[in-house]
Amino acid sequence: MPLEPFKAAVALTMGVELELQLVNPTDFDLSSSSSDMLHLLARGRFPGDVKPEMTESMIEVSTDVHTRHDALLAQLRQMRDALVAAGDRLNVGLCGGGTHPFQRWFRQRIFAKPRFHELSELYGYLAKQFTVFGQHVHIGCGSADEGLYLLHALNRYLPHFIALSASSPFFQGVDTLFDSARLNSVFAFPLSGRAPFLLEWEAFERDYFAKMEKTGVVKSMKDFYWDIRPKPEYGTIELRVCDTPLTVERAAALACYLQALCRMLLERAEAPPAEDDYLVYNYNRFQACRFGLDGTLVHPKTNASLSLREDILATLQRLEPHADALASRAALDELRRAAGEGNHAGFLRRQHAEEGSVEGMVEAAVRRFRSDERTVS
Repeated sequence: MPLEPFKAAVALTMGVELELQLVNPTDFDLSSSSSDMLHLLARGRFPGDVKPEMTESMIEVSTDVHTRHDALLAQLRQMRDALVAAGDRLNVGLCGGGTHPFQRWFRQRIFAKPRFHELSELYGYLAKQFTVFGQHVHIGCGSADEGLYLLHALNRYLPHFIALSASSPFFQGVDTLFDSARLNSVFAFPLSGRAPFLLEWEAFERDYFAKMEKTGVVKSMKDFYWDIRPKPEYGTIELRVCDTPLTVERAAALACYLQALCRMLLERAEAPPAEDDYLVYNYNRFQACRFGLDGTLVHPKTNASLSLREDILATLQRLEPHADALASRAALDELRRAAGEGNHAGFLRRQHAEEGSVEGMVEAAVRRFRSDERTVS
């Protein structure tokens, strides 16, 4: 079928999707409770949208469309509180984190939905190994070409989002030495990575999507697992590299960071994106996944080697006028604090050391999800 037309949206609007872990509060392993959770939430008025994900031990929640940090954060807190209350009734814990640190993929059950079973048939064990948890951020674009411009202009900043959101240091019971092990699972899929370098929607539709559809490999944009992809039915671009943070405060801050970056990039004061920018893309992505805020990156235009933490702090300072215009200065403050104190991968490693077990680490993540960031010492 033809690619859905790109529905122009109000520029710089934003929405957030969070994939969350469902946890047994006794042994802190994943709990196949999504059907019960969805049934309970459907009986009341949930302050957002909630739907199943690939396996029974995860759910996805999404916000309304927002323009301001304060309103986005308020809704995320309302959603969190509703989820926690439902979990308490079902004796199920909820938490963020890009991976569950010790679950076994072969024990997971595919959610009873036709698309998920189709994906399971296609990808085999990878479907169950895809029990990983990410934050997706949508940014509204005034036109399809504007969306493609932003998609590629953001390539230089993607490591920032990986490092700031990283919360998946453990996988299958061991410390992977990665701050974000989750993205290694995503990279296993054949249609992951980055989008082809096309800046005009007509060319994207004619010269890429139509040809891919003709091969029978893809049917819609849902079949692409790119780090950033267009969502024509929403009129947005969708950032997909973030681990789900442990708190909704961090999630809101990351969304507003992307919003402010897009506002700055739309001024077109920086050199336009080019195909050669992607020569260092996978290296920079790896550095952010492996070392988090302690990583380095290579600037795609100058080839200068940069400290990831220092580059984030410098970018936050550059974005202050844009954050003021968008009423999101508090979001930048949250990320400035994260750059100084460390990301949630570091928090989880400290909890593992203090608690002496992977179960204690999950318990700490459940506790942290329940509370506002400002109440956590």
